[in-house]
Amino acid sequence: MAELVTEPPEVAAAAAAGVVVRELAGVPELTAVCALFRSIWGGTLVTAELLKALAAAGNYVAGAFDGDRLLGGCLGFFGHPAKGSLHSHIAGVARAGSGRGVGFALKLHQRAWALREGATRVSWTFDPLVRRNAHFNLAKLAARPVRYLPDFYGPMGDAINGSGATDRLMTVWDLTSPAVEAAVRGRLSLVDDVTGAPALSVGTDGGPVPGPADAPVVLVAVPPDIEAVRVSDPGLGRVWRIALREVLHGLMTGGARVTGFDRAGRYVVAREWP
Repeated sequence: MAELVTEPPEVAAAAAAGVVVRELAGVPELTAVCALFRSIWGGTLVTAELLKALAAAGNYVAGAFDGDRLLGGCLGFFGHPAKGSLHSHIAGVARAGSGRGVGFALKLHQRAWALREGATRVSWTFDPLVRRNAHFNLAKLAARPVRYLPDFYGPMGDAINGSGATDRLMTVWDLTSPAVEAAVRGRLSLVDDVTGAPALSVGTDGGPVPGPADAPVVLVAVPPDIEAVRVSDPGLGRVWRIALREVLHGLMTGGARVTGFDRAGRYVVAREWP
């Protein structure tokens, strides 16, 4: 009986998204990546010269293509040699590629590349208020936040971050863990039917509602679309930033850990564990 051959998950993810993901090194393609990032964030995040230098030094610069059209790009660089890890600094998908799984294909390509290079962990930061990013990182990829970083980058002034504080969650992707192995094959690491203390909830007016945080499991909610809130009501966006910082930063600084993200849009935080 012939042995069943299955595609590597990164190949399957790219095929499902209808893209080809590959490393980039030529100046024209690197220039296109810079233009892609600029179209998403509205500012100059990197230059083609910097990407060229990073790629030449053996770091990760990749793009996702539908034919000749660049739909996504990702940049990562190595940290301290003893850590054996890659830091994924920027990943973005064009509006034309939204909803196709291009971001997932990019991350799985990055994972396969990192493992070939001897790295077993990839880290990155994300805005903890952005629910869709929390779902993607924690449920879709099974990555886990390890630190809350208040105003990590300082004011950025771009189209997404605006001029507000840039709080971030430093997140680690353990590339060979059972949870990640399952996630890259399409099994969501999503928490269901969790019971815990609602330390932060979304009120009927869309604002944050603090609650008790004295249970072994604590639930910390974020608004459905903070990016829309920042446009329609910047003041409310700032209120959410302060509220989440007080609750989630406080919990993590006190030794609690984020163990998942549930279907209701809440971080699941364990204050006590074996």
